Amino acid sequence: MTVWYIMDLVGTSVFAISGALSALGKKMYHDLFGLFFIGFVTAVGGGTLRDVIIGAYPIAWIRDPNYLIVILSSVMLAVLCRRWWLGTLQRPLLVFDTIGAGIFTILGMQKALALGVNEWASILLGLISALFGGVIRDTLVNDLPLIFSKQLYATPCLAGALLYLVGRSLPIDPNVTFIVSVGAITIFRLVAIRRNWALPQIQ
Repeated sequence: MTVWYIMDLVGTSVFAISGALSALGKKMYHDLFGLFFIGFVTAVGGGTLRDVIIGAYPIAWIRDPNYLIVILSSVMLAVLCRRWWLGTLQRPLLVFDTIGAGIFTILGMQKALALGVNEWASILLGLISALFGGVIRDTLVNDLPLIFSKQLYATPCLAGALLYLVGRSLPIDPNVTFIVSVGAITIFRLVAIRRNWALPQIQ
């Protein structure tokens, strides 16, 4: 069990919680399968699309049952602790979404690069890994996907991806590069939320 595998499961978990919290925020309490499905597509939607594009078969959650176990456990945790999430964490959906986006951006890039994808394409694949599950989630719960809102969402992921490529070219421990890049995405996004940063609007 490698550190990258553990981080992939962690990212899967936080995205599943993000999806479940989004559904719970829409008062979807009565359909447990629906909650699981939204958590599931949030957690693996982006990674599945990435793997289909680069031909990485079998897809991770099909090959390894641990992903489904983690998703189910995370959705149950979100349901059981929903009052704590919503009462203690400010904007909990955005917090979990941000952590998941940071982890999956870099993990998506790593997987693409390991299969020989060029560096610029790996950035796009990392963004797909991080953002596409959230697009599906928001569409299913009838929200405007965050990627299309005025909030800085894709920009922190892009900045972290570029930072990862720079760190990868330097004589730095890969684990340090990973942690710094994920941390940069997470902090950038949370500060942007806190300060209401947004890109200029097109007139």
